[in-house]
Order: sequence, then C-alpha cells, then structure tokens
Amino acid sequence: MMFLKNMKVATFYGKRIILSQNSLLKTPKRNGYLILVPEIGEDLPGKYPLLKEDRTPEFTNVTIEKCVAVIGRQTLELEEKVKSLAKDIENVNDISPENLFKNVLDPLEDMSNSLSITWGIAKTLYVGNQSVMPTQCYITIDRRAKRADAFKYVSKPIYQACKNVLNNSENKLTVEQRRVLTKYVLEGKLNALELSGKKSQQFTALKLWLLETLEKYSQKVEVATNNLSFILRDPADVRGFPEDLLKALAQDSTQYLTGPWIIRLTPNIVEPLLEYCPNRTFRWKIWDTNVIKASLLHDKSVQTSTTLEDIRQKRNQEAELLGYKSFVDLSIETKMATSVQEIYNVFNNLLATARPVQEYEIKELQMFASEEGLEGELQHWDIAFWGRQHLRSIHGYKEEDFTNYFSLPQVLNSLFELTEILFDVKIMEAKKPDVWHKDVQFFDVFDLKQSTTDPIANFYLDLYARGYEKVRVSQDTGYIVPIQHRSKISDIKPLIALIFNFQPPIGAKPSLLSFKDLQTLFRKFGHLLPYILTKAECSLIAGLSFVEWDAAFICDHFFENWLYEPLFLQKISCHQDTGESLSPDMIEKLIKAKMNLSGYNLCKELYLSQFDLELYSGKEFWNNIMGRLWKKYFVLPAYKRDCHICSFVPIFSGSWPAAYYSNIWSKMIAADLYSVFQNVSYKDKTSLKELGSRYRESFLCRSGIYPARENFRKFVGRDPNPKALLKNLRLDIKYNMLKINSETNQEI
Repeated sequence: MMFLKNMKVATFYGKRIILSQNSLLKTPKRNGYLILVPEIGEDLPGKYPLLKEDRTPEFTNVTIEKCVAVIGRQTLELEEKVKSLAKDIENVNDISPENLFKNVLDPLEDMSNSLSITWGIAKTLYVGNQSVMPTQCYITIDRRAKRADAFKYVSKPIYQACKNVLNNSENKLTVEQRRVLTKYVLEGKLNALELSGKKSQQFTALKLWLLETLEKYSQKVEVATNNLSFILRDPADVRGFPEDLLKALAQDSTQYLTGPWIIRLTPNIVEPLLEYCPNRTFRWKIWDTNVIKASLLHDKSVQTSTTLEDIRQKRNQEAELLGYKSFVDLSIETKMATSVQEIYNVFNNLLATARPVQEYEIKELQMFASEEGLEGELQHWDIAFWGRQHLRSIHGYKEEDFTNYFSLPQVLNSLFELTEILFDVKIMEAKKPDVWHKDVQFFDVFDLKQSTTDPIANFYLDLYARGYEKVRVSQDTGYIVPIQHRSKISDIKPLIALIFNFQPPIGAKPSLLSFKDLQTLFRKFGHLLPYILTKAECSLIAGLSFVEWDAAFICDHFFENWLYEPLFLQKISCHQDTGESLSPDMIEKLIKAKMNLSGYNLCKELYLSQFDLELYSGKEFWNNIMGRLWKKYFVLPAYKRDCHICSFVPIFSGSWPAAYYSNIWSKMIAADLYSVFQNVSYKDKTSLKELGSRYRESFLCRSGIYPARENFRKFVGRDPNPKALLKNLRLDIKYNMLKINSETNQEI
C-alpha cells in the first residue's frame, strides 16, 4: 500500500519523467516501453470512448478491459502525434506564435485532454469503487498514462520552438499563451533538453538509477513497516479508544469491541494510538519500534541509511548537471518562495515565537501529568496522550460532545451558501447521471454573474464509507480527482470527483460528522474551488495544473479557517435532539483545541521542513543534520535510538523532496489571506461579497494564469507576512502572556 501513501490526485508542474528525450526517442528497445499496458478488450471508437452521448462518463459500463484498451490506444496516439509534430517543426527556426499554437500546441492539448478524461475515470473508480478498479490494475494504467502525458515535454523540437517564441520580444502573446509556453520551457529544461552528448547520457543514467533505487527504498520501508506489528487481545489495553480507531485496528471490524486488534506502524495508526493509549509502556514500545524502522537498528535487509544518502547524492548530481548549485535550488524553480534563504527567514521568524511557547507548553504539560500520576520526566511518547488529557481536563474539550451537532445535509447546505455569499456561485444538485454507486450525487455549478441556467462546471460527491470498496489510507482523508479540466480547444468544462469516507446515515438519522470530518470536508472543498472556477482556457494551466507546489494548498487552508468563525459555526451546527446551535462556550473549546500544543506542533513541522531542505542542499551526514536541528527546534532532548529519518518516505520516494515545507508555506499564505476577511463581520454580506470577489478573481479564477506571489499582491497589496500564521494559531496570544508573566516576575 506504499503506492497509496504517495498518490496525489492534484497535478502540479515541475515533475520530471524518468527518461530523457534521447532515451525515449532513440533507444532501440522502444517496444519494451510501449507494451507496459497491453491492449486488451474491445477497441472503443471515438475521441472520448468512455463518455455517453451527453459527454458524461459512462461509469456503470466501464470495465478494466475497456480502460486498458482505451488508455493503450490513446497513449500510443499521443506519443505518435508528438513525434509527428516535432518532425514537422524540427528545422523551423522562425515559427510564429499563431502557427505554433494552431498547428502544434492546440492539437497536443486536445489529444492530452482525451487521455486525461479516460485516466480521470479510471482514477475515480480506483478511489471510489475498487471492485471495478483494483489497486494493481490502476497502478498499471496510471504509470502508462503518466508516461505518455509527460512525453510532450521531452520533445526537443517542440521545446526549442516554445523557447524561441517565448524569448522573442517582438511576439505579441496573451497572458495565457505566455504561461503555456513558460510551462513547456520549464518542463523541458528540468527534463534536461538543454543538455547534449555525455551530460545528457549522464542525466538519463541518473534518472534510471533513481527510478530503481526509489522503488527499492519504498519496498524496504514497506517491508519494515509490515514486519513490525503487535497483537492486542485484552479489551483493557484498548480502553478509551474511539470507535473508528478500534474498527481500524480490529482483525474483524464487526468484532471491534472484543478484538483481537492488530497494531501496524503506519501513520494513520501510530498517531491516534499515541494519543489514546493509556499504557505508558506500550506507548514507548510503539514509539521506539516506529522510530527505528528501516534504520541500522533494524534487520539488515530493510536498512535504508545508506540508500537515502545515495538518493540525496544522486539528486544533487542531477541538479548540478542542470546547472543548479543543489537539488534545493532546482526545486525552488517550481515554488512560490524565491530562495531557500527566504524560507529560512520565515522559519526563524516563526520559531522566535513558537520555541518559547513550546517551552511553556512542555512545562505546563509536565506539571499536569505529574499531578495526574505520571512518574518521572515527560518523554516524547507521552506528549500526544497527556496533551489530549490536558485539553479534556483543563479546557473541557471532548470530541464526543460535538458528535451530534454537525448533520452532513445541513453542513453541505451552509457550505454551499457560504460559497454563494463569497463568490456569487450557486451549487445545485442536478439530475444524477451514470455514477459508480447509488449514493453518489452530481452537482451543477453556476456563475451567478453569467447565467443561472448554463453551469460553468460539475462535480460528483461521494460522501460515505463503503468498507473495503473505497481507498482509505487514513481516517481524515478525502480525495479530489479532476476528470476534465476547462479547455476552450476541446470545448469541455471542469468535471471533478470529490470522494470521502464519512459515516453513512442510519435509517432516518442523517450522517453526523466529527469536527475532524468537518476539517477534511472544508479543506477538500477549498481545494476543489480553483478547478471549478478557473477562467483559464487552456487545460495545461487550469485549476492547480500550473500552481507552485508551495501554493498548492492555500485554498484548502483558507477554507478550513471558516470553521473557527463563531457565527458561521453556529449556522452550520444543529444538535440532532435539541435543535440547538453550538454555544459560545463550546466554540471557545474548539478554539482551545486548535491552540493545544500549537507551539510544539509548529516547531515539529518546521524541523521536518528544514531537515528536508538542508539534506538536499549540502553534504552533511543525515544523522548530524537531525541532531543539530533537533536542538534548535525541540525542548525535550532527542531520543537516543531515534532514526525516524530512515522512514521519512515523503522526501525520499514520495512526492516532496526539497519541498516538504510546502504545506506550512501554504498555511502561512492562507492565514494571511484569511486575516483580511477577519476585519469584516460575518453579518456584513456586502463587504464579504466584495472581498470574496477579489479572492475569487485572484486565487480561484486565475490561480494557474498568474504566479501565486502576483495573485497574493493583487489581493493583499503586499508580500506575505509570517506573523499571520502565528496569529492564526493563537501563538501570538500565548507568547504575549509569557512576556507579561516574565516581566511581572522580574518586578517581583
């Protein structure tokens, strides 16, 4: 299941394919590449063979055989088209912008869209109905489609033509044309199309080596994780565990109250386990076993210490071949941040407040835990458990108190109403087309500034858990699958699948969401908005297709922030028995929960982010980097056996090498954007509409058309301020209280 952890449904630019142009176009063993997906099943005719006459997906008639056959044909056609068009312009040095788009880039976009729709349908079924699209079948389809989709970026003639047109100051280009050309040129550069001869061969060899080694690394971590498990048989050992966690652990989910329960060391199990497990010895055992997995303290066959050093060395060599000082400098090409120094400046600004707050939090937690019976000093495996106990005891926050307040139908209605208030967008359920399950809903999206009858986009909404039928990596995960991007060339509108694993309704009782469920819903809905509201006319830059990696989650975190707006919380809440909304006291408890260990948690995220950047910008041994940064970011001393870096999948075989900081950067930008809305009362609909319109026209409609920094300046009128995140996490309040207490003590 390691593949599932790394799967990203959103597509961001800057990802390189494995082989360079030389190997793809000239290697004699071409046939071995072409038959990765055999063409089996019926050969379906037409440009969109899996769509009905009304151009909606024909989900009930989709089979693995059809998907494989169509993908096989479309990928071959796209690759042949790339080669044909490249040959046509190979010796043309003065191609005009009009001819380049009309005769090369527009036809490629049209063919790519056809492939993307089939790919999106397969991906939707994989996430939403595994009985039709099992994991291994989808992996095969996904790999083949990715390879073909990236093929257009490794054509040297197309790259050179785009570069010539882009760099010619006499050419009159639209903003979108310039962005499309910029994408082709950047992708070509990062795929080594500027290299030739020996350097090109070295680059190809490096990518092949990385492909093989990253797979080995993933397998080692996966084997190490699977080999380290525990079985609990005594119900006393799981006392106090929430029902969802018990079901996830139970060998038989129908017997989750009686067990046995199997503890596997995956993040979605380890994190809640450390939070809920009252047995300190068992918590230590889980922590210890988890942080040494795949390290030198583990079985030799799954050790990754040497492998990860090799990976980072080869990535730096790759960057040097492309003309960059380090892999981090290469990574910055696809980021909103302008330099690694700018990132470090932000980190230091945040740490100056978060570190002192963390010191206070740990002291406070130590006092509380000691009073409650903890013997000795607080350790790393104690923090999550005692942090939760402290929140419950001191601040009265209990997850179960909120269970009956958030009815899914009411939450959705309020969510759609907020969208209408802010962005003049009406979302209405439409006649259900062909879907992959009877529970799936279908929605029209109307731009009220344009039309109330002609939707600008559509999306599917698949809300409920269905056992093993749906992909489920962790409790709070939702999925967004773009099936169609907006494209004027192909005359298609955005079509997205939004898929969750919420508890289904029971009889007449509606589905009830936990607050974590709410956070998931709002984050994913925020992520959906740039896809359905984009004004880009080219699919290559529509939605989040050409958004910087560290800006990719801005809309997610921005929308989640509304869950801490008291008036809005009261609107979406309604107790199932009493009909009452959340009281101000309960809303304050939610805010306290957000503040709980916020200094410690921010420092942890900063630590992992800086480790990633330092690893890929220098040659210092990873263990030395870890030890040095640990002292900088944490109050408690490092655990002597801690080798958690050895299984730090996201920065090695995952999608985030030299980019792990992207989430915290997006949080910072989102907090700064949301702070503008906090200056307006939720009751002031006129002002909210004005701000919402500005936000829509920058971060939603034009997110891929203009760089994120330019969109931010357009909305706020300045560059981002890290202090907004401190305020958003209430760290500024904690820090100021510490200063007042310190000054008072000095006076005494």
